[in-house]
Amino acid sequence: MNSFYFPRPLIFAVLALVMSACTKGEFIISSSKSVVDIVVNEDGVVQTAAQLFAEDVERISNRKPEIVNQSESDFQIKVGTLGMNDDFDKTCQQNGIDTDELKEKWEAFVIKSVPGNNGSKQTLLVVGSDPRGTAFGLMELCKMIGVSPWYWWNDVHPEKKETITLPNNLLIEDAPKVKFRGIFLNDEDWGLHPWAAKTFEPETGDIGPKTYEKIFELLLRLKANAIWPAMHPCTKSFYTIPGNKEMAAKYQIVVGTSHAEPMLRSNVREWDHDQYGEYDYSINSTVVKEYWRGRIEELKPEDKYIVTLGMRGIHDSGMRGSLTKEGKVDMLETIITDQREMLNDVLKKEITAIPQAFVPYKEVLEIYKNGAQIPDDVTLIWPDDNHGYIRQLSNEEERRRSGGAGVYYHISYWGRPHDFLWLESVPVSLIWEEMNKAYQTNAKDIWIVNVGDIKPNEIGMNFFLDMAWDPDQFSSETLNSYYTDFAEAQFGNVYADEIGELLSNYFQLGFSRKPEHMGYNQVYPNIEIQDPELSLFQNGDEVQARIDAYEELEAQAEKLLQQMPAHLKDAFYQLVAYKVIGAANMNKKILYAYKSRVYAEQGRTSANLYAQKSKAAFEKIKKETAYYNDSLANGKWKSMMSYNPRELPVFDEAPCGHFDPEQELAGGLIPEGYTKPAESAEACLPVFNSSTDRRYFIDVFNSGNQHLDWKIEEIEPWIKASKLSGTTDGDERIWISIDWNAISTVDTISSEVVFKINNQSYPIRISAVKTELYSVDGKLFIEDNGMIAIEAENFKDKDNTSACYWQTIQGLGRTSDAVGTYPVTATSFQLDELNQSPALFYDFYNNSIGEVELKFYCLPNQPVNEDYKLRFAVSIDNGDPVIVNAGLKTEMDEYNTEWQKNVLQAVSIASINAKIENEGNHTLTIRMIDPGVVLDKIEINFGETKSSCFGSPETQTINN
Repeated sequence: MNSFYFPRPLIFAVLALVMSACTKGEFIISSSKSVVDIVVNEDGVVQTAAQLFAEDVERISNRKPEIVNQSESDFQIKVGTLGMNDDFDKTCQQNGIDTDELKEKWEAFVIKSVPGNNGSKQTLLVVGSDPRGTAFGLMELCKMIGVSPWYWWNDVHPEKKETITLPNNLLIEDAPKVKFRGIFLNDEDWGLHPWAAKTFEPETGDIGPKTYEKIFELLLRLKANAIWPAMHPCTKSFYTIPGNKEMAAKYQIVVGTSHAEPMLRSNVREWDHDQYGEYDYSINSTVVKEYWRGRIEELKPEDKYIVTLGMRGIHDSGMRGSLTKEGKVDMLETIITDQREMLNDVLKKEITAIPQAFVPYKEVLEIYKNGAQIPDDVTLIWPDDNHGYIRQLSNEEERRRSGGAGVYYHISYWGRPHDFLWLESVPVSLIWEEMNKAYQTNAKDIWIVNVGDIKPNEIGMNFFLDMAWDPDQFSSETLNSYYTDFAEAQFGNVYADEIGELLSNYFQLGFSRKPEHMGYNQVYPNIEIQDPELSLFQNGDEVQARIDAYEELEAQAEKLLQQMPAHLKDAFYQLVAYKVIGAANMNKKILYAYKSRVYAEQGRTSANLYAQKSKAAFEKIKKETAYYNDSLANGKWKSMMSYNPRELPVFDEAPCGHFDPEQELAGGLIPEGYTKPAESAEACLPVFNSSTDRRYFIDVFNSGNQHLDWKIEEIEPWIKASKLSGTTDGDERIWISIDWNAISTVDTISSEVVFKINNQSYPIRISAVKTELYSVDGKLFIEDNGMIAIEAENFKDKDNTSACYWQTIQGLGRTSDAVGTYPVTATSFQLDELNQSPALFYDFYNNSIGEVELKFYCLPNQPVNEDYKLRFAVSIDNGDPVIVNAGLKTEMDEYNTEWQKNVLQAVSIASINAKIENEGNHTLTIRMIDPGVVLDKIEINFGETKSSCFGSPETQTINN
């Protein structure tokens, strides 16, 4: 008899089956006539999970299964953990489950359907290697019948169905690849805490057991098992609120604490300076030890915890005391020795049996690198740089540690160079790239992600925990499909593709510049917003292109919101619409204000219009946030959302420009590439090239009190204008392009377009080059106005080896994809081995010669560890290779200005000089040296560098 086997990811493969009408041979969970019995003979988290599953069945069918010790029903789900009940274990063995193999696994489960005698009775076995494994099996069933893990946190109400069935002969076997998988609740001051204290749990006035129950249920449904509780000054310590610890036990959630909170303490609320004195081990160790011991003595044998070792200052600050570099190393080692002796003494366990972690965060990493010895059984939790790039991972020696390693990762952050606490913006492609490095370097013991207030970081949190369960289920070349899969799991398949594309574009725009970073300013000290690096006058107007992209996403999100079924509108608003609308209007607020300031200086009356648009965007952000808090889901989320965490300058109404016309009738024009109005003397547009077929703009603007009439009075037939005349109160953008069919031969041709404005003639020189250059596959890049620009994923060819390779990473570029060097455990290539290293090949054509600048736009990540750099080798036409290093020039810390700029703009730019002596066809070769390099874009510049944020648009030949 055949079995249905569903490997990871399995939910989408079976949803269509499980919700179908009942047919002969299917396992009936609920129908108009009956509902399944759930047979459970365990307490604890298994009982908790069984209750959740029963409630989910009721959510869909309005019929709730009974949870019983035994049953005579024709359809029953038997649930159990191996080793808890001999009869259940025998039943599993008799039905083909390898119990010996399952017992050896961590948190594993098997779901298997067993036909009854003559088909009259059917049983579904849900068996776990341990209680959490059993619970995770039940949570898998919850997803299979159509209940999202986010059903409560995002009001993803499942569709009502009278009949719920599963396919007969179902077999699912699964287990996590990472041992401890969880979240850190952090910076909760503007969302989670005020919502819990004022709206959801006012009786506690804090994040208490009622709130934590909902959080722990979410974690269980996402197959997570660990938490670092909220610990800001606004929140009482997790252990001091009655019921919190008991709720963690109910859901079998392992409690730890962050890098700054050793020994399960929450210093910002628990360390009383007046009572205890200085939190300084060098002068007050006796009191500090008593303080730590007090918490450890509270622990019960049944409690689940991971104890963080070491010591920093109160909250997020460095270790106290005037110590030398060597003194800090000695002090840290002394502290950890004392902490472990205390754990052993109080808990009466072998020290190696007590889960312990050490997080070399910020300045602690320097102490560790200076020689601090951490006991072998302690798990090293490697932190990222707070902006999504892991600072370093285990070397070969560290990978052999018995305590293993893990990662502390951010998708939300408060701190330098600028916070990102408001909207979700870390794409799954970046999470995959960094956490794949962690997994491949054996960081498989603890993965913790800083999710801020949970909302609105749901998608990143979901992906991080999915990846923690099984990193191997994802491919770097299809990462954007995750957005579609996520959308389908929440909203069904009707709109899944459209929502997936919307989210892909939203995250790519947000990755290129986070909404909170659009002020181009920094914090500590807080600086007023600055002019964007985006150009108004080059590359088709980067400012307006970004506005247009966001306005398109906003319109798409608002249309989808209207189309959503009533029971999913609130969910769509939370998971998609608010994020898109918020990000769009933050960008419009900042960029329209910038346009208004510049246009006012240029004498454009449109400056006032753009100032109004900026203010309207600001008001829309406030309006949408008020709706989120006051109206969404009937006020369920009141006080959850803040549009201005910490009230930073970027969230204020943006400073705008204003222009008061002094003449009745006045105006002019500004061609692309010019920053000031053109005089009546001839100006010009960039040269048009048939191989790239770009277009360029000319702005006609009004500077007076009256309507301004304009027209083009001279234009050649081969020149196309988007409009030949018009009337404007502000400005009009006319796009100029070329009708290449009107140019009969390969040639360079020039003419003028003459504008007539207010009885003044403005000639604009137009030059066009028609070539015979084309490429069937579009993989030839040509010089266009002194620039060759290449998106790194568009290589002509690649030459990988069996052991090392370049690989495309979908969605990781600032405008498209990227390519990276793998595997991350590979040995770096030596210079005399470069002819054997994996290579990318790019064909290009130039018509200028001489000195050129090659710029390489790379991901601003960190080397895998100190054994590596971020190097690759570059050559043209098999010339001598030149080594390029995309890494930081100096050691990374939060004050490093190069690092600050890189993470804000999501790119590290490395450049070299070269000489090209011949016109024509050439090949650029890029060879791997170090693993971990991620290349986004390449530019070969023959001319003057132009002010730009994203660099030149790709000069890829069109298919003629």
